[in-house]
Amino acid sequence: MTAPPEIIAQALTAAAFAPFGDVLECAGTPDKMINAGLCGRYHDRATLDFGPEGRAGLSIFNAVPRELPYVLDLLERHPEGSQAFLPMTSNPFLVIVAPDLGDRPGVPQAFVTAPHQGVNLHRGTWHGVLTPLAGPGIFAIVDRIGGTPNLDEYPLDRPYVVRAQPA
Repeated sequence: MTAPPEIIAQALTAAAFAPFGDVLECAGTPDKMINAGLCGRYHDRATLDFGPEGRAGLSIFNAVPRELPYVLDLLERHPEGSQAFLPMTSNPFLVIVAPDLGDRPGVPQAFVTAPHQGVNLHRGTWHGVLTPLAGPGIFAIVDRIGGTPNLDEYPLDRPYVVRAQPA
């Protein structure tokens, strides 16, 4: 039996992640200083999309931490709306995304967040499950709440192994 294909997890950057969504972080100069100059506002950093029949919802998730190497055997997407993951700790998490190849995912890519980074996945982006790399794995999630189904799951015929980038 041959070894599963490997994915090397790279550092999360806005440029590398742009085809899949938005990186949420306080980077660069704030767009505006508010609160008597004591707070930098990084304005409108994500394209939130809840479709014509949905509304924004805020949920709290508590995910079990995982380790690298990580076996990726399932991808999912939300066809009716975007989904933002906002860590409530400074712990890193693994973000796995894949392009859409006509209702099935293409070859996945993996990213590891830096402290205080979150992501917003565009509507319909194939992605892995919430994968904190240290505990606690507590996140605020902003996504679509609505009456129509908003989850497609795709079990992979052949799993991938996600490994850390060599030092």
